Amino acid sequence: MKSLFVAFILSISFFANGQNLYIKTYGNEKNKAIIFIHGGPSGNATLFEGTTAQNLADLGFYVIAYDRRGEGRSADPNAMFTFEEAFQDINSIYKKYHLKKAIILGHSFGGLVATLYTNKYPKNVSALVLAGALYSQQETYDHILDTLKKKYNNNSEQLKRINIVENLDKNSADYRKKCFELAGENNFFKMPNPTAESKKLYADYEAGEFYKTNIRNKNAPLLFYQNEKQNNIDTRTILKKIKTADVPIYGIYGKQDGIFSSAQIKSLKAITGEKHFAFLDNCSHYLFVDQQTAFFSKLKYWLK
Repeated sequence: MKSLFVAFILSISFFANGQNLYIKTYGNEKNKAIIFIHGGPSGNATLFEGTTAQNLADLGFYVIAYDRRGEGRSADPNAMFTFEEAFQDINSIYKKYHLKKAIILGHSFGGLVATLYTNKYPKNVSALVLAGALYSQQETYDHILDTLKKKYNNNSEQLKRINIVENLDKNSADYRKKCFELAGENNFFKMPNPTAESKKLYADYEAGEFYKTNIRNKNAPLLFYQNEKQNNIDTRTILKKIKTADVPIYGIYGKQDGIFSSAQIKSLKAITGEKHFAFLDNCSHYLFVDQQTAFFSKLKYWLK
């Protein structure tokens, strides 16, 4: 209850300042700052907070978790759902906590936000970490549908359903939504053999206060795809540009994350470099829970 009260006070504080953001910090403000950018649109940072944020702070980082404007616990009926709006919110965090530089940790869709922000404000970012992050959206959608077509080669009903999705407008929220719905139904986001550690983390989260505040704005994806022109992008060229600006880029992905093809992973690894890339076994999309010990080991090695 105490954490919810603190979150409520912080939310009210930010609302009063026109920020309308839920935000919470973990650890010592004198340590290296990590800003976690969650997935979505319509996501939130509750899983990261309920399983990972404090444990990561205990390793010697100052961890900042927040929900983007209009998503999760950052309710805002006037949210525009654009990348530029997301950048404004990140900059408000820098201002609020007097940050000159921070490590940006982007998960899933948050990886797109993190990459585009780093490209626009490279001097603000000491390192960019892509954790199960999107970077070539159309290739991800193609991979999901191609994988399912092979799986259901002899199932006409499923193939018909896949074909309907395949023929939707590829720049629409409905196309994205239905691709990920198919992926979810077919366990693309689940680790194959849950460990005792991951089972406990998920169980503790589901029994805790953060799970109760797992708020999702179902209209967020639709509004994002209406308002944001950059809605089906490939950021690999941008990542190469960031690298030339001397911002270190790290990639950490699960081998069993079903939304990325081996060709995609290979192309990203070529950008980050061998020493800046980790491919975790028995691990899917939520790698900071699936393989938390290995996840922390890599972050500590790279960032400390």
